[in-house]
Amino acid sequence: MGNIYPELQRKAAAAMADGGLLDEMVRVTARALKPEEAIGNPEGDDFPIQKGKERLMQAEIRGVLGQAFTDRFGDFEGTLGAILAAPLTNNYRRAIWTAALNAALRLLGMIDGTVHCRDQEPARCAEALAEHIQSCHGRVKITQIGFQPRMVQALGARFAIRVLDMDPENIGQRKWGTVIESPLVTDDALAWADLLLVTGTTLVNGTLPAFVGAKPVIFYGTTIAGAAHLMGWERFCAHST
Repeated sequence: MGNIYPELQRKAAAAMADGGLLDEMVRVTARALKPEEAIGNPEGDDFPIQKGKERLMQAEIRGVLGQAFTDRFGDFEGTLGAILAAPLTNNYRRAIWTAALNAALRLLGMIDGTVHCRDQEPARCAEALAEHIQSCHGRVKITQIGFQPRMVQALGARFAIRVLDMDPENIGQRKWGTVIESPLVTDDALAWADLLLVTGTTLVNGTLPAFVGAKPVIFYGTTIAGAAHLMGWERFCAHST
């Protein structure tokens, strides 16, 4: 689908203008959350954020929160207009842009579910996702982009799945009967699947365009809340707040 980021930036700027926020001096802060702040104490210890591979960046506008997963994180403060207009040249900039967008659209009442679920909720979300897919799509073959452990566990019990992940420590490992594969086999895995289940983190790491329009797609997680709303993409995130 080419480079969709300019379209996203245009839609975001238009939404802020319509909501009267683009020209307003809104203070936006973003910080890297520790794992226990972000997801509490879920079952297992295999989430990327627990392993130190990723952090949740959190933007706050007038007390309203938006989050984004990223592997490049740090503090930032600036106006909403400046953040939305900045070039999305790396994961750090895209994470700040994404978190700020999520907070702003939530402030406008356009989206919810912008704060990650906690404790036992990821497991319950995974079971709800399996039910949703089976009900709406049947016994499809699923390629999952991004290793979300509870989803791999729940989906692998019901569907034929392939899972791709960028973490070298995961690649080649067998998780609940499914071998985690390298992004090098993306083309083959996309061709094989009936349905794609794609982490919203692809918005931040720049790989998102490869998965839009290739096959029916369900995005998951808080990161892509705002972008999914603006672009009309399906998002599943059953227990976020």
